[in-house]
Amino acid sequence: MGKKIIVDALLFDMDGTLIDSTPGLTQAWITFCKDYNLDDPAGITHATHGRRLYDTLRDVCSITDEDKLLSEIDRFEEEVIRGGPVALPGAMELLSQLNSEQSTRSRWTIVTSATNYYAPRALERCGIPLPAHGIVTSNDVDNGKPHPDPYLCGAKLCQVQPARCLVIEDAVSGLKSGLAAGAKTVAVCTSTTRTALLESDAQPDFIVTDLTSLQIKWVGDALEVIINEDSKA
Repeated sequence: MGKKIIVDALLFDMDGTLIDSTPGLTQAWITFCKDYNLDDPAGITHATHGRRLYDTLRDVCSITDEDKLLSEIDRFEEEVIRGGPVALPGAMELLSQLNSEQSTRSRWTIVTSATNYYAPRALERCGIPLPAHGIVTSNDVDNGKPHPDPYLCGAKLCQVQPARCLVIEDAVSGLKSGLAAGAKTVAVCTSTTRTALLESDAQPDFIVTDLTSLQIKWVGDALEVIINEDSKA
């Protein structure tokens, strides 16, 4: 029997939660590590997961010129798109269900560290439906994850209080963002192990294998989420 939580809105991370861009992301970091004389592209990929590319390229590649930074973001994201992102298990079904009812269509959004250039293209390529109110991208906030700004913006977009939201994330930085915003959080073990999540300071309220572990239904004027936690996730 799953655990139940009543919320007013669901706020989904994108990459690693709804879609998997790993092949393109890995290749992009191989290219950028070569171009910027950096070691360990796999390590950088893992260490920077969930952060805005703006912050990552600025810090890791030491790019200080704003125009060059923006140009390199575009180049990086083009390479990730070419890698072919795919929808993760349960994503299509869950979001299609949310979009199928008028009452739930405005009660969810996507909060991503990707740009407003990459995010819609990646979602379209994966066949992921878009939320009624649009999405939150890195261009919409001054401070990226783990700062609370992204999920505060997501709650505002859905016109609900952050404390009445459920954030669904795979990255420690994103979970910390949701926690800081005052929302409840669900961690999906699609990119980070259960052990790593528990040992981090992300403090997720629930940990599941992937989105197939979640069920939703409309109750009154709120969403009831049934969360089937798996201790082996």
